[in-house]
Amino acid sequence: MTQTEHSAIKAVMDLYGFAVDTQQWDLFDQVFTKDVDADWGETAVWNNLEDFKRDFATYHAIFDGTHHVMTNLIADVRGDKATTVTYGHWLLVRYGSQGGDEWRGTGWYCDELVRTPDGWRISKRRSGLIRDWGNPGVMSPGGTVFNLKNQSLCDAAKKKEVPVLAHLLKKR
Repeated sequence: MTQTEHSAIKAVMDLYGFAVDTQQWDLFDQVFTKDVDADWGETAVWNNLEDFKRDFATYHAIFDGTHHVMTNLIADVRGDKATTVTYGHWLLVRYGSQGGDEWRGTGWYCDELVRTPDGWRISKRRSGLIRDWGNPGVMSPGGTVFNLKNQSLCDAAKKKEVPVLAHLLKKR
């Protein structure tokens, strides 16, 4: 993998957070494939971009602000396909919520990307939550319920649920 490829993939991850925080859902066209397989837990799974964008717009409309930070990108590129893991930190704010105004989470995204004529796009994403704190009531009322189960990246790796790890270990 070249530094240019790593930078291009990192830009996709960063654009995801920016798109969510600005609620500019058409930017998802530059992040995901049209047939994206997106999994945020048993109650939040999508298999096409239009439904994903619609549900994210509905879900995020209730917040007074959000802040998504993407860090620690690990990527393995093989031709026109890549697997990655990216750490994420989230803040969701809804002022006046009974029980407190914010909910925070930290976790990771396991992604599969494809190189398209327009650049890298995420074709498959699994979101994992390590820890959350604050007021979960901030996240409702909303149509989509994100029911992420807490799972460390270490536990996911033991279950062979981190594709980039398998690719990296094969390189040894």
